[in-house]
Amino acid sequence: MVTGPLSGLLVADFSRVLAGPYLAMTLGDLGADVIKVERPGSGDDTRAWGPPWAPSGMASYYAGLNRNKRSVTLDLGDPGDRELAVRLATRADVMVENFRPGTLARFGLDYESVRERNPRSIYVSITAFGSAPQAAGLAGYDLLVQAMSGLMSITGPADGEPYKVGVALVDHIAALQGTVGVLAALRHRDRTGEGQHVEVSLMGAALAGLLNQASGFLATGEDPPRLGNRHPSIAPYQTFEAADGWFVVACGNDAQFRALAGACGLAGLADDERFATNTARVANVDALDGILTGAFRERPVAHWVETLNRAGVPAGPINTIRQAFELAADLGVEPGAETGPDRTAASPNRLSATPPGYR
Repeated sequence: MVTGPLSGLLVADFSRVLAGPYLAMTLGDLGADVIKVERPGSGDDTRAWGPPWAPSGMASYYAGLNRNKRSVTLDLGDPGDRELAVRLATRADVMVENFRPGTLARFGLDYESVRERNPRSIYVSITAFGSAPQAAGLAGYDLLVQAMSGLMSITGPADGEPYKVGVALVDHIAALQGTVGVLAALRHRDRTGEGQHVEVSLMGAALAGLLNQASGFLATGEDPPRLGNRHPSIAPYQTFEAADGWFVVACGNDAQFRALAGACGLAGLADDERFATNTARVANVDALDGILTGAFRERPVAHWVETLNRAGVPAGPINTIRQAFELAADLGVEPGAETGPDRTAASPNRLSATPPGYR
């Protein structure tokens, strides 16, 4: 029996690929009954996005985005299937879709049509660049939006090519923002009985995800540069090379820097006017980098991680994915979820009374 905080909620998931399916899966983790609608034949594109393949035989990409769902195949071009889709959308508490704006209107599955049949419906649209006429026809993939949102312009080496993030980060941010929107809309419906349309664009999610880089631009009108692994406003806050590999130092204030200098045998560094304050360190980061790198190259990563953490300076190794999951398990984070023969990344939510469930 499902007992999560969203148990009793019916979600119709008409979305595909990543942002919409992750949003719907998150609702399923919290107890909602999610019915995923897929096209005949191939189904969701991610079913074919392998290798790697999960033990069940499906693409691990698909498995990681579609647990806690029941799946139904419907051809929206077929009148009988279309009627079933309309009935499902009308019954659902929440409908999730990521078609190009306007596409679902010809099937009677657009927001206005669903709302007319069910005024309590919470209808979620994940768009690429919004639904305004000038944006509605634009296709949206995570890589494209990483590029067009400016994220790639600040990612990668200062003197090299722009890099994408190693995962579909924009899709993930959009899914989480959409989940927040659903929960807010459910709260509004609890009070008023009224549903509403929730729209999240990949572009809007990416711009919001720029955080301090966005606020810096909006404050100054200046484009931030690409800095590799350095931080635009904090130093030292970057990767460093040790004798046997790379590690990171996240030194967030002057007290931590003084501790770092002492741990490196460079106690006088904290009194050098070039490095005495964070603002000064950011201005003189090249000189600081050279001094610290010279010290760090003398000993291995493990030495520096242990020494700096013992001194109260945040530092850590650059783990592989395997090492990260092993560390999380050692720390009690419970990183994996069992869904039949497959394992997927667990929900990070820890709710004391109504924890996420996997089925």
